Amino acid sequence: MTSPNTEHAKKLAKLLQDDLAAAGFSVPHSLTLELIAHQFGAKDWNVLAAAVGRPGRSASPKIRPGVPVFRVMSVEVALLFYVDYLGFKLDWEHRFEPGLPLYVQVSRSQAVLHLSEHHGDGSPHGVVWFPVADVFGLHEELLAKPNAPVRPGIDAAAPGGPTLEVIDPYGNVLRFAQPSAAG
Repeated sequence: MTSPNTEHAKKLAKLLQDDLAAAGFSVPHSLTLELIAHQFGAKDWNVLAAAVGRPGRSASPKIRPGVPVFRVMSVEVALLFYVDYLGFKLDWEHRFEPGLPLYVQVSRSQAVLHLSEHHGDGSPHGVVWFPVADVFGLHEELLAKPNAPVRPGIDAAAPGGPTLEVIDPYGNVLRFAQPSAAG
């Protein structure tokens, strides 16, 4: 017998309850749920329901890449660094109402960051590590920027591969690393 989802098991329990009632046996739905759970080899209904889940749910949910949230005091100042200097683009911004803190998303290639003026969203001095295909090309790009706010170097011996580290105006650290082919 294959494992059901909870909706299928509940339908089987209702069918069993109806069949027993037709034969002159009145049993509560909760008992038929327990009996169905036993038929599928579970200790009880709660164990079966936890094991099989609801329709449309996988047994092992896929987790997608997270999005780091950096605390910034001024999105306006932060965007000068992230957009003008690092080459990210502003994807969207959100403010609950005028005068309240701003929350934005910036991205470049597959890298995505959220920048938040909200107290309690992240904290200054956070760190994010980005794998890059050509850290030396990124380094040259940043050095070529006129009026660059920072002029970072590359740590060629970093454990994650050659790494370019930049620090935003609020102390948040971005590490761009070129992982070795063996890593």
